[in-house]
Amino acid sequence: MSPTHPETPPPTSATLLAARTTARSADATAGVKNLQQLIQLRWTAVIGQVLTIEMAHYSLGLVLPVREMLLVVACLALFNVVSLLRLRMGRPVRNVELFLALLIDVAVLTVQLYLSGGTSNPFVFLYLLQITLGAVLLRGAYIWTIVAITVACFAALAEYHLPLALPQDLDQGLSSLYMLGLLVCFVLNATLVMVFITRIHRNLRERDARLAAARRRRVEEEHIVRMGLLASGAAHELGTPLSTLAVILGDWQHDKRLLGDTALREEIAEMQTQVQRCKSIVSGILLSAGETRGEASTQTTVCTFVDALAQEWRDTRSMPRFDYENHFGADTPMVSDTTLKQMVFNVLDNARDASPAWVRLSAARQDDSLRITVTDAGPGFSADMLSRLGTPYQSTKNRPGGGLGLYLVLNVARTLGGGVTARNRAEGGAEVTIDLPLAAIALRTQVT
Repeated sequence: MSPTHPETPPPTSATLLAARTTARSADATAGVKNLQQLIQLRWTAVIGQVLTIEMAHYSLGLVLPVREMLLVVACLALFNVVSLLRLRMGRPVRNVELFLALLIDVAVLTVQLYLSGGTSNPFVFLYLLQITLGAVLLRGAYIWTIVAITVACFAALAEYHLPLALPQDLDQGLSSLYMLGLLVCFVLNATLVMVFITRIHRNLRERDARLAAARRRRVEEEHIVRMGLLASGAAHELGTPLSTLAVILGDWQHDKRLLGDTALREEIAEMQTQVQRCKSIVSGILLSAGETRGEASTQTTVCTFVDALAQEWRDTRSMPRFDYENHFGADTPMVSDTTLKQMVFNVLDNARDASPAWVRLSAARQDDSLRITVTDAGPGFSADMLSRLGTPYQSTKNRPGGGLGLYLVLNVARTLGGGVTARNRAEGGAEVTIDLPLAAIALRTQVT
């Protein structure tokens, strides 16, 4: 019977929930920034309305209900203060809140126009600014609701408004007060649209970028899960033949007919060593997949962990020259984990493949992190590989399934809150640096 392999798992409810949560979080973050833009725009409206009332009533001599209009401006300023306090609470801003905020702005503009001539006021075209903001900030039915409300307000102002003694002498050109008002309204609309819509679009682009990054991260995590399932299945299937080989080799080692052949005994011993190494690799795969994780964690210190890691790699690999340096300094307690060791081994193995004659491993303390650096004298990374560091299947080995080493290393480091960087050395060769926060290592091993 052929061995079975786990199928690619479909998206789970947890995955879909995570996707929806990420989308809501990105929308909420963009909502906070968009509310900030509305607050700034509203302060501009407050100042602009005060200046317009002063100029129209006191400079141009137009009869206006100044007290009532200034009271409306004060209400708008008070609402803006409340909006500012709400923003500082740190809670996410939803679409409905932006919709209600725009409705308040439309209501204030409608009251001011009612008190100053209705549709005969050239500033009636500021409704277009509210519609533009709604089209950019809102979605679905909210947009058309804003359009319907502004149209209804415009129609109502055509019938109900206080009179404004503003001559409709359009033939006078810019000498006409009405034409001057239209010009000021146009400049306001154009300026505010250009400034604030540009900022809002930048907020939305940042939101889209965060969503794209979250989707890419989710795809990578699902890819790791699939690889883990496949590796776990393969490891289980390999366990039985490896155990069988170990038993056979053990019997051979005690077979009197073979004891007299020194060369054969040495070969049997070497085969046992290699079988044991294969079993260790299989165990490491299962441990990385989350099976019997608790048995893989042991209390140690940073220096002891790195020293043992370097010694084990030196003993199990054929390497003409392997330099190891430990500059960590004052030792720090930690709990070692097979995944951490395998992560460093992946980088060292890649370095050995690129530079069979020499590899260097160094450990040092960088602030509150353990910094592990692997250096080789190989051809280095191509510019394309450096720009796509950590992307799966980016390899120079030209073999199927290659290019997963650094991809897995990067994801393990990122899970711990650390990072991986790579560069080409000026004197030749490449250098890969792994930074692991000491607190994250301790926390992670406590959880396991």
